[in-house]
Amino acid sequence: MERAAEASPATPSERACGACSLCCTLLRVDELAKLGGTPCLHQQALGGCAIHPRRPGICRSYKCLWLQGGLEEGDRPDRLGAVLDLASRGGFPELVVHEAAAGAFDRSPRLREIALRYRVAMPVRILDSQSVLDADRPFRVLLPGGDEQRVLGERIEVWRDGVRLAERRLAWIERLARRAGLAARRLRLRRHRRGPRSAPGEPS
Repeated sequence: MERAAEASPATPSERACGACSLCCTLLRVDELAKLGGTPCLHQQALGGCAIHPRRPGICRSYKCLWLQGGLEEGDRPDRLGAVLDLASRGGFPELVVHEAAAGAFDRSPRLREIALRYRVAMPVRILDSQSVLDADRPFRVLLPGGDEQRVLGERIEVWRDGVRLAERRLAWIERLARRAGLAARRLRLRRHRRGPRSAPGEPS
């Protein structure tokens, strides 16, 4: 995932992860042979990292939207039920909501409030962080203007106000790009099973 510029609000100097460790599941960390969407072996039961002083570079550099100061103090990811990121897709910004558990977005009035504020200016993509390894996992995109896209494999449904308006198949070039992405992911999984890689980690 390509990271966009940091959120515009100033980063609070004292804001820290505390007991929150949701990104420890979300991130892919090649130095630890850890796949995205899988819990890190070094996560502690009560929160925090058992190897914090010598944690890999991706763990040091990654900052979710809350750490950047783009959310309220009470919106720490473990309390909110999702890790939020500002990202770039095809050169355009979007808000990405990585649910800690499937359905977290629909269960949280606060998550929906945040999404409503951001979708005025950009799409809001909603993903289940626990199924990152499933390249065919369904996801949703809330678009400015009120439409919602529900993506299921190569099918896209368009919804508005709980009513399905249309359904279409991805264009042929999108299908080719998607299949190429699936092949690349399978290759990455095979390499992972052979052992750690030296390339930097990244969110999946």
